[in-house]
Amino acid sequence: MVLDTQSKQAQPYQPFTEEHHMFRKAVRAFVENELNPHADEWEAAGIFPAHAVLKKMGDLGFLGLSYAEEYGGANADIWFTVVLMEELGRCDVAGVPMGISVHTDMCTPALAKYGSHELKQRFLVPALKGEMVGAIAVTEPGAGSDVAGIITRAESDGDSYVINGSKMYITNGTQADWVCLLARTSPGTGYKGMSLIMVPTDTPGFIVSKKLNKMGNHSSDTAVLSFEDMRVPKSNRIGEEGMGFYMQMEQFQRERLVGALSATAGMERALRRTIDYLRERQAFGMPLIHNQWIHFKLCELLTEIEALRQLNYYTASLMAVDETSLEVVKLASMCKLKAGRLAREVGDVCMQFHGGMGYMEETPISRYYRDARLLSIGGGADEVMLGIIAKLEDMLPPRKKD
Repeated sequence: MVLDTQSKQAQPYQPFTEEHHMFRKAVRAFVENELNPHADEWEAAGIFPAHAVLKKMGDLGFLGLSYAEEYGGANADIWFTVVLMEELGRCDVAGVPMGISVHTDMCTPALAKYGSHELKQRFLVPALKGEMVGAIAVTEPGAGSDVAGIITRAESDGDSYVINGSKMYITNGTQADWVCLLARTSPGTGYKGMSLIMVPTDTPGFIVSKKLNKMGNHSSDTAVLSFEDMRVPKSNRIGEEGMGFYMQMEQFQRERLVGALSATAGMERALRRTIDYLRERQAFGMPLIHNQWIHFKLCELLTEIEALRQLNYYTASLMAVDETSLEVVKLASMCKLKAGRLAREVGDVCMQFHGGMGYMEETPISRYYRDARLLSIGGGADEVMLGIIAKLEDMLPPRKKD
């Protein structure tokens, strides 16, 4: 029997069209020409100019890719967001892509999906033009990964909420023109009674208490925010009162996927930089890369990166169909978990293979090593991801009712 191998060749899975490839070239050029030349300057300053960078991105049509054209978005498929995040991951500093992705895919999804027309006109339209910088305010000094434990309160007073409390580790916190705030609008504890509220940062009672110093991601400003009898109209609430926790959980899935996409591109870049270094670095009469253990380890990591990339793509394909499905929740958590752990391994191996040079601040790998560590903590720690996966795999007993 002779097989017809010509007419029945399998076609590779290819989510990207020529239009996606053209978009990739445009974003890559932006990263190389507008971001990377300023990497050292912004790291030293401890902040990047979010308004200037986002305005340029807005002018180029890089913001609001998946949002409605009515509000300045592109109404594009999810693969444009995939491309954007992968190319931003090639930036020489992780803090800048983090600040941008908070604006594009972490503080705006609920507003775009559930916000009133008036809220979208007031906050989303200028955000997609790059004329306003947004932030998401969820974490508190006593409630990080345990979102149900937040205590910031928004008490009803006529047509307004009076808000008191504080938020911590807020990316873009010192530059934001508005924050999407998760606060308790009903008495009680647990996940019930929370709402998402749009808060302009020029509101009386809004205070940037402190700009935090971090181990890495220096170019991203991170703040502690305080709210002291801050009065906000109830019309600033996104969707129905009491639905904030559910909306925020939905936002988290996109946050975790875009974080994994950006991190995957970043770890591959770090690894390929290391490969280039090992080709040039001579030891014991030959390039270091000729050491079998070294090139075997590099190949193992390249394989892990490619496997993660394909998991990211599969998750994106399901998210395009239904971003609220439990399968998406599980897979986005897996992407985030794997990305955080693999980034740590890549950073450690690349540092080791650079030797003493890798430990010097002047080399990109030392910065990558510090920056990559955040991924296993921010946006839900590894242990939280494991808990979500275990729950969705029916490994845990049912939780007691609130």
